[in-house]
Amino acid sequence: MAKQIKCVVWDLDHTLWDGILLESDEVTLKPSMKEVLTELDERGILLSIASRNDEAAVMEKLSAFGIDHFFLYPEIHWNAKSSSLERISERLNIHKDTILFIDDQPFEREEVKAVHPEITCWDAVDYLSLLTDDRLRPVFITEDARRRRRMYLEADKRQQEEEKYEGPPEKFLASLQMKFVISEAGEQDLQRAEELTVRTNQLNASGKTYDYEELDFFRQSDSHLLLVCELEDKFGSYGKIGLSLIEETGDTWHVKLLLMSCRVMSRGVGTILLTTILQEAKKREKRLVADFKQTDRNRMMYITYKFANFKEIEKGEDGYILFENDLSMIQPFPEYVDVNIELNQKDPAKQ
Repeated sequence: MAKQIKCVVWDLDHTLWDGILLESDEVTLKPSMKEVLTELDERGILLSIASRNDEAAVMEKLSAFGIDHFFLYPEIHWNAKSSSLERISERLNIHKDTILFIDDQPFEREEVKAVHPEITCWDAVDYLSLLTDDRLRPVFITEDARRRRRMYLEADKRQQEEEKYEGPPEKFLASLQMKFVISEAGEQDLQRAEELTVRTNQLNASGKTYDYEELDFFRQSDSHLLLVCELEDKFGSYGKIGLSLIEETGDTWHVKLLLMSCRVMSRGVGTILLTTILQEAKKREKRLVADFKQTDRNRMMYITYKFANFKEIEKGEDGYILFENDLSMIQPFPEYVDVNIELNQKDPAKQ
């Protein structure tokens, strides 16, 4: 399956608009361009700019067109486009194979491809095809997707406050007034749950993806527990940022899926969902095992399991590991987070 595009990066002259800005102020947006940008933004596709241009003139023109708010971390200078895309990838914290770069100049596209072969490059003449390309058409458009750009802006505010803060990191995290909620997934959560399995690569322990119908089956199954978690702080909601699927067989809980959005990595909350699973398994007197499947990006989840006192009990082909935890050492929740757990206390296996 083709990798979903998370960000479209635009050149400007003869790409986003007709004309060359530094030669004439009378440039005009390409036909239907504002509609294309609006639709991509509402689908949760991020937008940015990589242009050899004068930044002040560009920002003034984008504002005049009423589209300046769409673009995150624009790179407008005279350096190579490949370096611009490198910085955009880093600031958005997304992999380069989820970026689409659009430019009218073959030289610029080839320069980017030579340095970043994983980036998809398009000729600007094809921009109207964006809305019909399957890589930019999510099956569902969730509320988290609609808010994605605003979430990045809220994250910038957090970072600015953190950079100004003088004191221990724990005190800064406490100042954010974070609230972490873990609950059993409802029908209204399934679209975002599917999106999480598709979009999350770095912090997906088993590398598995599930579609809406599969997740709905697990949600209603007496032998499965589908957990979803949400985080908010004084700046706003991070949305649904974590998911776990637990299969129950007799006295054993088997964690088939554990994932966490990479956008909360710096908030020190990445282990709360796993700690909750450990606590609940111990409370219900369950044996706890968990799947791990090594990919080229999820090394952090292996470390997370090891730090949580999971032991390898089985190794298979293609990087598969079965972990077990004897539940003898369970780390407490971070003191700077208010954790709310909303789980049924019934034991599905005994119904």
